Amino acid sequence: MDFKQLLDDRRVMPFLGKARFGVEKESHRVDLSGNLAKTDHPSSLSVQDHHPYIQRDFSETQMELITPVTESLEELLNFLSAIHDVTYRSISEDEMLWPLSMPPALPQNEEEILIAKLNNPASVEYRQALAKSYGRRKQMISGIHFNFEFSEELLKALFSAQTEIADYDQFKTAVYLKVTRNYLHYRWLYTYLFGASPLSEQNFFEENTTNEPVRSLRNSKFGYTNREDVKVSFNSIHDYVSDLTTLVKNGQLVEEKEFYSPVRLRGGQRVADLQNHGIQYIELRNIDLNPFELNGISYEQAKFLHVFLVYLLWKEEGACSDEWVQEGDLNNNTVALEHPLEKTVFHKEARTIVEEMEQFVQKFKLEVPESLFENVKNMIEEPTLTLAGRLVEQIGTGEQRQVATTFAKDNYDTAWKHPYQLAGFTDMELSTQILLFDAMQQGIKVDIIDRQEQFIKLQVNEHVEYVKNGNMTSKDTYISSLIMENKTVTKKILHAHGYRVPQGEEFQSEEQAMRAYQQFSTKPFVVKPKSTNYGLGISIFKEGAAYEDYEKAISLAFKEDSSVLLEEFIHGTEYRFFVVDGKVLAVLLRVPANVEGDGKQTIEELVAQKNRDPLRGRDHRTPLEIIQLGELEKLMLKGQGFEISSVPKSGEIVYLRENSNISTGGDSIDVTDQIPDDYKKIAAEAVTAIGARICGIDLLIENTEVPATDENAYGIIEANFNPSMYMHIYPYKGESRRVTQHILRLLFPEVG
Repeated sequence: MDFKQLLDDRRVMPFLGKARFGVEKESHRVDLSGNLAKTDHPSSLSVQDHHPYIQRDFSETQMELITPVTESLEELLNFLSAIHDVTYRSISEDEMLWPLSMPPALPQNEEEILIAKLNNPASVEYRQALAKSYGRRKQMISGIHFNFEFSEELLKALFSAQTEIADYDQFKTAVYLKVTRNYLHYRWLYTYLFGASPLSEQNFFEENTTNEPVRSLRNSKFGYTNREDVKVSFNSIHDYVSDLTTLVKNGQLVEEKEFYSPVRLRGGQRVADLQNHGIQYIELRNIDLNPFELNGISYEQAKFLHVFLVYLLWKEEGACSDEWVQEGDLNNNTVALEHPLEKTVFHKEARTIVEEMEQFVQKFKLEVPESLFENVKNMIEEPTLTLAGRLVEQIGTGEQRQVATTFAKDNYDTAWKHPYQLAGFTDMELSTQILLFDAMQQGIKVDIIDRQEQFIKLQVNEHVEYVKNGNMTSKDTYISSLIMENKTVTKKILHAHGYRVPQGEEFQSEEQAMRAYQQFSTKPFVVKPKSTNYGLGISIFKEGAAYEDYEKAISLAFKEDSSVLLEEFIHGTEYRFFVVDGKVLAVLLRVPANVEGDGKQTIEELVAQKNRDPLRGRDHRTPLEIIQLGELEKLMLKGQGFEISSVPKSGEIVYLRENSNISTGGDSIDVTDQIPDDYKKIAAEAVTAIGARICGIDLLIENTEVPATDENAYGIIEANFNPSMYMHIYPYKGESRRVTQHILRLLFPEVG
């Protein structure tokens, strides 16, 4: 079949750049000195053998990180970054991931290498059979499996453009077989560029070796390979399935999956399914871990692979497919065992292929990083720029172990630098990031439906739940959310149930509100938007207000909503009660945005200094928010006799906000254990009264030692249908309350 002609068809070209991707990345757990870990697989990841994101491979220390299938490489690497964060924060803080494909130093007695302690006896038996056939040392080699699937649009367009094959599944199989044969023939180029396993560590080889560096031990004859009598043809799917079936029947392989080809054909639970349904995607298994990348693979590598595979569909192959593949095996072993600092013997052919790839990309207008081909061509001309070359140069006269341990520690530090964030998704709201982390850790499948709107899909088996903004779920009815959103309705319902709420009035225009000035001007009152959250547009006057200040407060409130509330000010300390399913899980004291004077710096300088705290940021992506110096803050300062240029006395606390919302720069202090149960009971029952199951309800309490049943002991000022969770999990002071886990248990009680 002439694929060059097919790819040139105008119906095909728009889909050439579309594909689906997945990655399985293996890494060993080591201690902070680079020694193989002696601990069990972390229990925090659940004990299930088939965790969707983090499993064990051959040994108890060998972790396999698995991404979901993605539609783009950007999404793929985002998920891989997130799974790394989950992994690092699930293993012991005294452990890290080994960054090389070749394992760290192994025990002298290979029987001390622990096979994965799985629950499924068949899985353990299979690993024991591998250990018997190949030795445990070889099984400790790690790497990346890159799953690749041409988009359905591309395959259907190609199918429609040809007439040779009438069955669509057979056509797909022909596509993947051609790409596979070409990849097996030309994979030496990838080994040259991105091979990165030049040396072994202590006790990998049973006998002493000179241990001279090569490009890729893992991809050479010294890596994990089947015995020489294991031969499988890629000439047709019939030959492939027949050969594997015979090898298992004759006892040359324990199972079909023991066949360790650099490319594995995928299309069902068993190899026999390939004949019935065709090849669905291919799995590239010859990719060394990139020690210079935390994820073990860079975007440039992944993009090169993508373009390379499309190019290999276009490129003609040799006449005899079996000989074509066998020649590729020999060439790859040659390149794998070359010295990393020397040009490959296939230098001229490498240059020709890359130039041809570049022309192919230009012709079909495929999107690639601007520097991709320039970098690859430079690597061909200068071997020190390849991964193996860079690694060997960095090792110099030292030891690979020391360099690898340094890489691992750098990755460890990166993973722990912002423990409240989830790498790959740091643009999302912080509570959502934490919920995603907990879901991934507990083995709940995650799908980001709308990233900008914080809309996610969670799934356990066939059980699906949708979540928006971290805790807006199906467990709360639409009407309960509307009740909480409307402060007037919330107050009326709570008042009808006998709870104390602030009295006040609602206004629909600034003119209407201004006419009420005399009614409120001489007593404590609060101006707030009717429906907005995060403390926006709220002004508090504890001793009445001058006309111009009242006017300013009304204007600020109407900027946030079309209706504004004026309410009595209830004295007391404000506490946020986080309630889930009738139970108070956390109580937070929120201190309004403030600075402490030193007698030298202005308020503006003190704010800038406090904002340098790495825990402070913007838009709910950090545990604390940046303190602003806007109109509301200046109004608050004016009421205390300050301007932003004022210099407070040493030790003097200056408040920049009356409201204590964390979203406006406040400090969070966990007081869950200090709040009496009678106040928790009030909060939980009030939430039930408005029909909610997840709610952040705010109480003003003047003295917590006074019983909640006393008259005016408390006042309920607000109920929040989408309460922030991160401030309970990462408080400024006090104990962390992992409320996100309770949300997941409410949604998925079967997870436990």
